Amino acid sequence: MKRLILLSTMALIMTTNNSCKESPAESGNPLLDEWQTPMGVPPFDKIRSEHYAPAFEQAIEEHRAQIEAIKASEEEPSFDNVILALDNAGQRLAEISLIFEMISSADTNAEMQAVEAEMLPAIEEHRNAILLDEELFAKIRSVYDRRSELKLDQVQMRLLEKTYRRFVRAGALLDAGQKQRLKEINAELSRLTIRFGNNLLAENGDFTMLLTQDDVEGLPEAVRTAAAERAAESGQSGYLFTLDKPSLLPFLTYSTRRDLREQLYKGYLSRCDRDNDRDNNQIIKDITRLRAEKAHILGYGSYAEYVISDQMAATPRAAYDLLEEIWTPALDKAREELAQMTALLHADIPDAEFESWDWWYYAEKVRKQNYQLDESLVSQYLSVDNVRNGIFFLANRLYGITFRPAALPKYHQECSAYEVLDVDNSHLGVLYFDLYPRQGKSGGAWCGYFTEQRYEDGVRIAPTVGIVCNFTRPTGDTPALLSIDETETLFHEFGHALHFLFADVRYRGLADVEGDFVELPSQIMENWAFEPEILKQYATHYKTGEPIPASLIQKIRNAALFNQGFATTELTAAALLDLDIHSMETYADFEPSDFEKYALATRRGLIPQIEPRYRLPYFSHIFNGGYSSGYYFYLWAEVLDKDAFAAFKSGRDICDRQLAESFRRDLLAQGGQRDGMAMYRKFRGADPDKTHMLRSRGLLTEPEEPADSLQMQIDSVNLFAPERDMQVIDFNEM
Repeated sequence: MKRLILLSTMALIMTTNNSCKESPAESGNPLLDEWQTPMGVPPFDKIRSEHYAPAFEQAIEEHRAQIEAIKASEEEPSFDNVILALDNAGQRLAEISLIFEMISSADTNAEMQAVEAEMLPAIEEHRNAILLDEELFAKIRSVYDRRSELKLDQVQMRLLEKTYRRFVRAGALLDAGQKQRLKEINAELSRLTIRFGNNLLAENGDFTMLLTQDDVEGLPEAVRTAAAERAAESGQSGYLFTLDKPSLLPFLTYSTRRDLREQLYKGYLSRCDRDNDRDNNQIIKDITRLRAEKAHILGYGSYAEYVISDQMAATPRAAYDLLEEIWTPALDKAREELAQMTALLHADIPDAEFESWDWWYYAEKVRKQNYQLDESLVSQYLSVDNVRNGIFFLANRLYGITFRPAALPKYHQECSAYEVLDVDNSHLGVLYFDLYPRQGKSGGAWCGYFTEQRYEDGVRIAPTVGIVCNFTRPTGDTPALLSIDETETLFHEFGHALHFLFADVRYRGLADVEGDFVELPSQIMENWAFEPEILKQYATHYKTGEPIPASLIQKIRNAALFNQGFATTELTAAALLDLDIHSMETYADFEPSDFEKYALATRRGLIPQIEPRYRLPYFSHIFNGGYSSGYYFYLWAEVLDKDAFAAFKSGRDICDRQLAESFRRDLLAQGGQRDGMAMYRKFRGADPDKTHMLRSRGLLTEPEEPADSLQMQIDSVNLFAPERDMQVIDFNEM
């Protein structure tokens, strides 16, 4: 789940004001009482699992009453008494939902899972009742039909059009029978996605591999120490390895025991695919069937067509075109990488067949042999505090903002909190970090809101944001030392955090951007992580304090394209798998494992030594995480981020303050107040050039040429549609 940004289940309940929070008396429930906390953060230290269900129930009733008041008004429907009132309704429900969503992913337990199973379907039912309410929609439509007469400004018109479109996409124009079936489908999908996620969480925590001293040959000292501490914490002796990435990947990379690498990797690959009560295969089939039916009810040929129609790509064909253009050169490059590694395998084990669990081990050997780069050595300069200081330094260079440690309520003792101060030292928001794996925490990394940016009485209310990761833990006297990938991940999630912190959106209904735009603010930050000028500022040895030597920086840069065939192929394979399963025009029963093999190996020639980044039984992005038909988002946004970073690279200062201020003003602060491509064009002055992305992945190696010349060579598809006017379309919202 690396780079997963949480998409609120309440994103369609548009809220802004805080009037519903006023409580004449203390209720004894911290989620319902007025918060007396510094900087408006949630009272994490007081919130307990048992508080959520009654808080949700009261918030739903309050929101329902607010909707009824809009419907009961006898005034002529207007922007203020319908659209703005709807945008102002449901603040408490949205707030509780955000807090619950973040904590249930970062620090869940059996009680939280029970609340999730009970309340999320109830919230889905409440949401459907609003979006399919004929009387409410009639008022919205009345305002929409008279929009040219209302003298609205550009942002008000955008809110009106998006509100109308949201209801239409939710099925507001369907007949009664179709609406009823849609409600049933949505409710069942809510239950199924919860089960999928809970099964995966249980599987992640269940699999362990306990080893002895003889079994850990080749592993760096820090990896062995972490495994020994993990074993001790579980009341065992030896070395304990789990499926968490900070445990899994170092073992696959350094262990000389091929049999144990196989055992651990097969444990990872077989999650929720074991023919037990946590098997997700039937859930996958049920979700796929219901999503296809939902798309048909709403007039679409497939669920992918329905989802992508509201994104920058506009059609599945455009997304496929990008993925297919990347696929062949990436796979060819991966085959070249495999040939190098197979030669090393045969030097160790003559005539052995290279397997998927060999890739990390022999890739590290190639890295050392060809680039003299030892990642365990690099990690000694990448302590978690160093990397966090690095992102703070970069944010200050780019935007002038600063970060001040803050003593604030925390939902877990391992969290740390910072007040974020703008360039004028005004309060910009609060940022929490929660960085290490533990029982009850979902895998991967993500960033999300605890409270959103909004306006009250014309005053901006700053957000509370959280970055959640599963990084290598500190061991003994050794701090948490991050890998190159983990370092990029923290820069990435911090980019999401900046997007949230810089948001300056008048109406909450305009907070969201297109899904294939949302990774731009995060992915662009990765580009700075290993730039020499930035690396020198934060990478110091955890023992000596010496800055990272120039020779090691050069080795990192020399190896920048190393293993990109593998990385690009596994990512693209997962994106294709997602599009394929959601592009079914007519559902027919299938076995997920057979579907994977046909889609990737039979149809597209994926080599058996590479697995897709996510197999279907644990592909939580698309079955439990808001990225269904959208895993391509990462590659689509990479075209944007590499093109945007090229603007910084083309000048004399890669942290050009003026350019960064434009990026903040024209993109990060805007939310969804404008179409994503329109915002990008305003910043860049042109459409994005995909050659920067192809070159960054080693898929286009020719020397730099004028953009026009390069575009003529590779311009096989127009990836980016012009800015779309808001149209009346008869289909549903995700």
